[in-house]
Amino acid sequence: MTTAQKIVWTGVGTWVAIVPALLLAHSAGPDPRYTAAPGDAPLACSSAGCHTGQGKSGPINAAGGSVSAVFSGSGQYVPGQAQTITVTVTDPVNSIYGFQMTARLDSDQVNGQAGTFTPGGADTFVMCDNTSPRLPGKSCPSSPSAVEFIEHSAPKRSSFTFQWTPPATNTGPVHIYVAGNAVNGDTLADAADHVYTASYVLTPTVPIVCTTDKPSISAVVSASAFGQAKTFAAGSWLEIYGSNFATNSRSWGGADFTGNTAPTILDKVSVSINDVPAAVNFISANQVNVQAPADAKTGPVNVTLTNCTQTSAAIQVTKTDLVPGLYTATVNNKQYLGAFTLAGSPTGNPNSPAKPGDIIVAYGIGFGDTTPSFAPGTIVTAQNSFLSSNPFTVLFGTAPDPHPIYAGLGPGYVGLYQFDLTVPKLADGDYTMSFQIGSVKAAQTLLFTVKN
Repeated sequence: MTTAQKIVWTGVGTWVAIVPALLLAHSAGPDPRYTAAPGDAPLACSSAGCHTGQGKSGPINAAGGSVSAVFSGSGQYVPGQAQTITVTVTDPVNSIYGFQMTARLDSDQVNGQAGTFTPGGADTFVMCDNTSPRLPGKSCPSSPSAVEFIEHSAPKRSSFTFQWTPPATNTGPVHIYVAGNAVNGDTLADAADHVYTASYVLTPTVPIVCTTDKPSISAVVSASAFGQAKTFAAGSWLEIYGSNFATNSRSWGGADFTGNTAPTILDKVSVSINDVPAAVNFISANQVNVQAPADAKTGPVNVTLTNCTQTSAAIQVTKTDLVPGLYTATVNNKQYLGAFTLAGSPTGNPNSPAKPGDIIVAYGIGFGDTTPSFAPGTIVTAQNSFLSSNPFTVLFGTAPDPHPIYAGLGPGYVGLYQFDLTVPKLADGDYTMSFQIGSVKAAQTLLFTVKN
């Protein structure tokens, strides 16, 4: 803030003259560009010309407090739809607070203004990059940039609440940067005042539009990359095909989870298997992917899909205890085991053969219970093993079964089994893989390439 007076709109029809900034150590908020955003002062108001009045009063975020923002959109935004933001500053010593916030486009985090701020009352106002207040109903001038800042018009002992309206169209992720000051109220700009920063990324979402047509299921199969069996087991991944499922296409994201639990409804699309909700991973107009829930029933079971308020007619699919399938890779029109090195590179196919003694990682679905157990639709949080009654066995051709280094649900995944195997001593060539869980043999015919 400069030594010139700032004129701030109070929101109640009057203008208020703010006293010269340096007299109150920026009590009415700093000049533009003190949020630590790209292009702003990296030390926020620990910089010269701002709250400390010095080159640096000490490191930011180092006094045991914080600045935080809570968004009514919970980390997302609907284009053009205003949401409420509450900024809170905490400090173990000081109890008088101020802040400055900015919203930037992902494509230009230095000069790309994202949406507009609206003060929540007389304690906040919006300032343009040219140091002048933004007038109600007006936009900031384009020079030096159209970037705007919302900040305190007077320090206070509580949180600041105001509104932010996103861009009218989907502009991709929006980056929010906020800096907060906790001061002791002695009007001195020194190291006794503490500065904190935080940043957030808001992702766009669009309003859900429900189709007016009733959804219809034509087929249900286990995941095509794992053999596309026509039967399934509890915890299997299923692909559901048909029409009128959804008006948009997307996979689940972190915001869709509740703790470690996956969503059973994604944009108002849900699936029931034997009247039990399934975890919904992907939706589109003609395909929905789900993980089958835990359910002891076997034999024909009903599968239905609901979009908003309309539910499809049921289709029957056969459920069994175990339907093992391994991830595949197609090379030269042949099906190979979709194996990986420990570094994550594909291996075991003609383009990248494996050597005897190599440790490979394979993935599967439909292999049944483990100990400890993890319910379908939850993130696996620890290593586990198959039940003693259902051991996992695998052969490379007729070579002796290599005892797995690890065989069980993969930690960090939902319903995905992981197998860490050692390639046996074999001559060069393609070998047919065979594998089973307990007494149930997999129906897949997969090859594996070895080259010494």
